[in-house]
Amino acid sequence: MAAVVALGLGVPALVSGSTPASGSAATAPAAPATDSADAGFARDMATHHQQAIDMSFIVRDRTQDEAVRGFAFDIINTQANQRGMLMGFLDQWGLSQSTTAKPMAWMGHTYEAHDGSLMPGMATNTELDKLRSLSGRDAEVFFLQLMIKHHRAGAEMAQAYVDAGTNAPEKRLAQGMVDAQHAEIQLMTDMLAERGAQPAP
Repeated sequence: MAAVVALGLGVPALVSGSTPASGSAATAPAAPATDSADAGFARDMATHHQQAIDMSFIVRDRTQDEAVRGFAFDIINTQANQRGMLMGFLDQWGLSQSTTAKPMAWMGHTYEAHDGSLMPGMATNTELDKLRSLSGRDAEVFFLQLMIKHHRAGAEMAQAYVDAGTNAPEKRLAQGMVDAQHAEIQLMTDMLAERGAQPAP
């Protein structure tokens, strides 16, 4: 698990990891437009990450299992860190953290928001209420099932940005998300198997 977490926690260097331009006459690239893939991914993934953080806080208080609590703590720290970086990009570009555009419009997605689920993989309000009502093994299993769906969709969004984005530091951050979340999906699948369960269809 530590190696997986390191993938997420090691990304702060990505923001400042751009190569300095050679020559004193070099100028900074223009900031992305508010309807660009760069801005859209930053906003949407920040929203997606916030729900993962919220779900992790819920399960942390619904079980005493150290493995699940430790994994939830890792998600809270890693995704809060990444969310801050995404918001930082928008701030650097002088762009608003919110928009009237539909979520994932930058990648041509047509997902219809419902019951609090704004994007693919996001849990509904009904599912979050159910998670809050469970405890022990039941809470662990449901959390892991919800988080696998959340990670699958998050990794797909991050990959779409890797393929379409133009901002190099943000693309490196997105690639780190893809790699880490695929590894965590396998970890969660194994944790479910240990509890006699499997990912939800």
